[in-house]
Amino acid sequence: MKKCSHSAHQTLSELNITPLLDLAFVLLVIFIITTTPLANDLPLKLPSASKHLKDPPHDPTYITVQADGKTYLDKRLVDINGLHDLLVGMRFDDTNLSVIVRGDAKTKYRQIRAVLDVCQACNLGKFDLATEAADQKKS
Repeated sequence: MKKCSHSAHQTLSELNITPLLDLAFVLLVIFIITTTPLANDLPLKLPSASKHLKDPPHDPTYITVQADGKTYLDKRLVDINGLHDLLVGMRFDDTNLSVIVRGDAKTKYRQIRAVLDVCQACNLGKFDLATEAADQKKS
């Protein structure tokens, strides 16, 4: 005689509506986001403004440090001590002075760091290091 009367294979008699509710909430959020609010409900004539022309871009100043330690400011050979005075004078003439430091790949880090320290001591707001993309390097 069997002690258990129900079989091991039972049919699913309930419907799982959790995925349907998730879909309904996603659709509700999409409809809420895509509907435009009624901001133009009153007739209004807005004032006109004059067109503002952009300032011409400033040409950057280049500081080049070669592998042997020679430093150039726009193709003029300078020493690291005289670089400070030249940059302060240039910054006095142009308050938006932008400097790009170009260093040879074999240049020692302390030489590049010395140039960056001079740029920071001159209170330059815009100075950066020039790099080359790895996939565009010449072999």
